[in-house]
Amino acid sequence: MINFLNLEYFLVASEELNFTKAAKRLYISQQSLSCHISHLEKEFGIALFNRTAPLTLTYAGQILQKRARQMLNLREETYHEIADIKDFTKGQLVIGLSHTRGRKILPQILPIYQERFPGIDLHLREGNSTELATDLLHGDVDLVIDMLPFKVEDVETVPVCAEEILLVVPDAVLERIYPDRVHQLKELMSQKVDLSLLKDCPFLLINPGNRVRTLADEMFAEAQLNPKIILETENIETALALSLRGMGITFYPKMFMSGQETLEKQAKTLLDASFYHLNSPRAHGILGIGYHKGHYMSQATKEFIQIAKDSTLTSV
Repeated sequence: MINFLNLEYFLVASEELNFTKAAKRLYISQQSLSCHISHLEKEFGIALFNRTAPLTLTYAGQILQKRARQMLNLREETYHEIADIKDFTKGQLVIGLSHTRGRKILPQILPIYQERFPGIDLHLREGNSTELATDLLHGDVDLVIDMLPFKVEDVETVPVCAEEILLVVPDAVLERIYPDRVHQLKELMSQKVDLSLLKDCPFLLINPGNRVRTLADEMFAEAQLNPKIILETENIETALALSLRGMGITFYPKMFMSGQETLEKQAKTLLDASFYHLNSPRAHGILGIGYHKGHYMSQATKEFIQIAKDSTLTSV
């Protein structure tokens, strides 16, 4: 009968391909680790490692590495499922989303969730769309809140609310680049946004890998525009703040504007800026919650999704 501890130790050794490093990672002696590996090899009647320098997996070892991950994941999911059936008083929920989006969304969901389920430990994993998709695929998060569609396989999604990306154009930028055409450009942009009209303007963009940046790059390509990017940042609020100070043009989600005071009003306290609706279906999307359909969905995850759907965010 396969011993799960042997499998766990084998998996670490197969990842490190160095018994000394693997033993240190497991906080056991190298002799103890070798003993566990030997038990597995005796059980299967075949070598799992080529004792070479460096250490390598045999073909049997490669097969076991793949199956060991599956068996250990299945064991963990089984424990989670049984714990949920037993009682819903303890658990963990790991939520993946961008830190900026969390500022808008989580205050409407987490207080309600924590009040109903105080025994559930909440953890946030923040990153860009690409990083979060990878985390979801590898099981590092239980669910991800991001724009649909998710660019990863085997993910089920639940729509939450509509989203729109706006173009932020400070007057100071137009006055600096096109001093004789400011009024004309604003009039043209108010009728139809054409990025080619802004080809000489500086842009402040969020880093590649973020959904807003992907939209911006697609729109630049569509307009056959090679933008003058003077700054890239991981924080969309930084891009906006610098834009409102006249440093450059940027893209910003409309969702983040709702709340205490609209950004239009905030902008007036700094300088004049226009927020334009983009004439592209790419600028309009749906914010959704995604979860891996191949993994067991805990009751904690189900309850979070339901509260998100019932919250004031919901408009789809």
